[in-house]
Amino acid sequence: VQLQASGGGLVQAGGSLMLSCAASGRTFSSYRMGWFRQAPGKEREFVAGISRSGGSSTWYADSVKGRFTISRDNAKNMVYLQMNSLTPGDTAVYYCSAVQNTNYFYTRSADYTYWGQGTLVTVSS
Repeated sequence: VQLQASGGGLVQAGGSLMLSCAASGRTFSSYRMGWFRQAPGKEREFVAGISRSGGSSTWYADSVKGRFTISRDNAKNMVYLQMNSLTPGDTAVYYCSAVQNTNYFYTRSADYTYWGQGTLVTVSS
């Protein structure tokens, strides 16, 4: 599967932004999807994940729980990350990722097989 992330930009602290990730291929529903981010000088870190069917089967990093929401639309081959109450600490390049045919709640980047190119989110204070 090929992934294309979009929707990044500059936003003020307290604002909101929605990231989108478009996936190619006809087997999108067989992939668990994840969002990761990487700030300058830091390692890539897990943000959110969603099961193959979506719905309530989602999991989040503690740092974004209650502020970010991951969702997917299998009919459109899309996954989204709604980000609210943004802070300068959320500034990073955000990546969408995919792993096929698993039921595990992966949070390590090494567990995901496919990656998009990243989209930059900058939160100003």
